[in-house]
Amino acid sequence: MKETSKLILTIALTVTSFFANAQRNIAEASIIYDMEIQTGNNKLSGATTTVYLKGNNSRTDMASTLGKEITIYNSKTNNAVILKEFSGQKLMITLTKDNWAAKNKMYSNVKFELTGESKTIAGFNTKKAIAKMADGKTFEVYYTPELIPANKDYDVTFSNLPGLPVQYEIESGKTKFKYTLTKINYDPVQVSLFDFPASGYRTMTYEENQNLKKGN
Repeated sequence: MKETSKLILTIALTVTSFFANAQRNIAEASIIYDMEIQTGNNKLSGATTTVYLKGNNSRTDMASTLGKEITIYNSKTNNAVILKEFSGQKLMITLTKDNWAAKNKMYSNVKFELTGESKTIAGFNTKKAIAKMADGKTFEVYYTPELIPANKDYDVTFSNLPGLPVQYEIESGKTKFKYTLTKINYDPVQVSLFDFPASGYRTMTYEENQNLKKGN
């Protein structure tokens, strides 16, 4: 009986060790997605989203033929800025901790239902999950449990996802954004990428930008 118990324990430890070794904890990397944007019958391809991770710092660069939008966030200090470069205009929006929470309210506390389905996407072994948002809307996401971001706050949408998103589609108003992971670079990320610009941008607060959108 003792020998059987030892054998079971050995097998359990081996399996646990295998899955631990199969997973990679991502503390620093550049993660690149192809992005497809569709509004009605109009489809824009060739856009990219690059996520830079380094400790508590994260930066997301969305670039297309229309322009560029950069979000820089520190999950420890809760400091954040959004940089927009469109039609020759450069705007920097500053956000407080409360602003950041308000901006991401729609995508916070997303619950994921794991379906058990799996498939290979762009060379990554993925599993399918159904994301359920607070307002009742849902969307599908394929993720790889083999890669785990150390900073789960880099994107509040996926803070509860047990892995790195590989492919997903999100709607914003009448526009659909489809993301597909294409490459991960594990080279060191320059810390200067997370610096807030000191000049070159028209600066406004998050509240001022929201009022501008409303036409106030």
